[in-house]
Amino acid sequence: LGLAALWVVLCLVFFTWSPWQGDAPAKADVVVVLSGGRERLPPALALIRRGVAKTLAISSVSRTPHWALGRYICAKRRYAGARVLCFDAVPYSTRGEAETVEQLAIEHHWSRIVVVTSDFHVTRAHLLFHRCYSGRLWMVGVRRTWWKLPVEWVSETGKLAYQLTAQRTC
Repeated sequence: LGLAALWVVLCLVFFTWSPWQGDAPAKADVVVVLSGGRERLPPALALIRRGVAKTLAISSVSRTPHWALGRYICAKRRYAGARVLCFDAVPYSTRGEAETVEQLAIEHHWSRIVVVTSDFHVTRAHLLFHRCYSGRLWMVGVRRTWWKLPVEWVSETGKLAYQLTAQRTC
C-alpha cells in the first residue's frame, strides 16, 4: 500500500506537475509539436500567433490518427506568418523526435526551441531532448482528459524507467 501511494505521489510530481514544464519564452527560433495527441497543436498555434517563433515544426502528422488540422497546416506550409515545417521522426518515438529536431536545429541554426507535448509526457520528453539537443529548451505541457491519466502514468513509468536505466544516451 505504501509503495502504491509513493508511486501515485511520484506520478503527480513527474507526470502531472513536471518541474521541467513552464511558460514559453518571449522569443525562440521554433515551436515544436510532438506527435501523439491532437490537443498539442492548438497551444503551439497560440504561441505562433503570439509571435514566440517564426517557425512551427510538427512531428509525424501522418502517424497521428484523425489529425485534419495538422495535415491542413502542413499542406499550407504557413501559419500566421510563420513557416511550417513538418517532419517524420526517425525512428518514430520521442527519442527519434529529439534526434530529428537536433538534426533540424543544426540545419536551420536553431538555438532556442519550445517543445509542446502532453503534461504526462513532459518529464521524459525533456530528458530525451536534453540528451539530444544542445541549445536552450523550454517544455510546454498540455492537459489531457483526467480519466486517461492512470493508463498514461503506467505507460510513462515504464518508458521513463527504461530511459533512466537501459537507454542512457541520445
